[in-house]
Amino acid sequence: MKVEQIYTGCLAQGAYYIVSENEAAIIDPLREVKPYLDRLEKDGVTLKYIFETHFHADFVSGHLDLSKKTGAPIVYGPTAQPEFEAIIAEDSQIFEIGKVKIKALHTPGHTMESTTYLLIDENGVETAIFTGDTLFLGDVGRPDLAQKAGSITQEDLAGILYDSLHTKIMPLDDSITVYPAHGAGSACGKNMQKETVDILGNQKRTNYALNQPDKESFIREVLDGLTAPPKYFGMNVAMNKGGYESLDAVMDKGLTAVSVEDFEAFAEETGALILDTRSPGEFYKGFVPNSVNIGLKGDFAPWVGTLIVDVKHPLLLIVDEGMEEEAITRLSRVGFDNVLGYLKGGFEAWKNSGKETDEVKRISSAEFAELYNENSKVIDVRKISEYSAEHIDNAYNKPLDIISDWVHTIDDSEHFFLHCAGGYRSMIAASILNSNGIRNFTEIEGGFGAIKKTEKFPTSDFVCQSKTM
Repeated sequence: MKVEQIYTGCLAQGAYYIVSENEAAIIDPLREVKPYLDRLEKDGVTLKYIFETHFHADFVSGHLDLSKKTGAPIVYGPTAQPEFEAIIAEDSQIFEIGKVKIKALHTPGHTMESTTYLLIDENGVETAIFTGDTLFLGDVGRPDLAQKAGSITQEDLAGILYDSLHTKIMPLDDSITVYPAHGAGSACGKNMQKETVDILGNQKRTNYALNQPDKESFIREVLDGLTAPPKYFGMNVAMNKGGYESLDAVMDKGLTAVSVEDFEAFAEETGALILDTRSPGEFYKGFVPNSVNIGLKGDFAPWVGTLIVDVKHPLLLIVDEGMEEEAITRLSRVGFDNVLGYLKGGFEAWKNSGKETDEVKRISSAEFAELYNENSKVIDVRKISEYSAEHIDNAYNKPLDIISDWVHTIDDSEHFFLHCAGGYRSMIAASILNSNGIRNFTEIEGGFGAIKKTEKFPTSDFVCQSKTM
């Protein structure tokens, strides 16, 4: 038997590949299925089942493409109602893969179809659980995503999740390995550990949610501090439940090199958003006017989903040479399939054509230290928890994830300084501000991390972030 965790850092997502004898199973595959097909071919095994722990909200699963390419059936837990052919497992139903077995444990609460898969080895020993978004390391799945007005509330779902954990997971042996669907950085939880694998006994001892004295306390603590989920989540659920276009077709359309003249015409005719995926350090020096910078080398896909929201919105890409396929793949993971093409020759081609360019004023933290005084206005775009932990005295906290709510409240007649933690998010904010006609600001390279090193700024007292969640 072989169990492999295939972890994708930019989404903080874990898929799982299980092999026994000449058969395999894959749990929660990502959108691009070639890596799985390559593993199957290399191992000389047949994919017998594709298990889905639930209808994912934060990414588009590869279940449909993988099933079409291999013939393997898709398995969901009880109550799931996909709009395509699938096996709807009964609670405690057993599936055999080679000499091992996988037992479906219905664990509703995060969503009503959420299911944990229990791996039983060739000796009949319960070995591991693939918990999806039911149990994370250090946390549990947020119970506010599947609530329905007039039908079921987040408090109801939290109570159901408590019952699932205490009747299906807590009774299992402490030695069982826990394989969650997500780790730290995912918006599907609020307090996840950086580790991606643990044993159940350790989670029973250390996970705050598993150590509440009663159901009422569990409901209160799990719901406390939840921020609004990214708006693209519902669209991803719809794609996972109802189906989507083949990634091959998405790639064929998106991998279209567009000349400078056609690029400009496409943007005007289609209303496409120009998405510049270069690093902040390159973007600020020059960019196509009104383009938005979300760097590929960062939490690219989640920020695209959070800020652009509509997965059907047409996109035109500016990418570093050779990164076109990577950009389109990562966009597809969160359902952004409507890529019309990319700028042939990149930004250099645009600049060399004599077209108008724009730039962001960026300074170092040392320069900021020289310019800053008690009358300076500072906007900090980090998360509320980061800001609460420590910030420049009198700085305004305007989190990037809700920039659409505050961008139009900015007075462009008053200069301000802009920063995040390291410069990635503040450049995203700078590009959005710029595209909205707000230009009277200066972005700070290196963000709060670099600012602190200057030791010239009055800051609030440090508070551990785990206490501010």
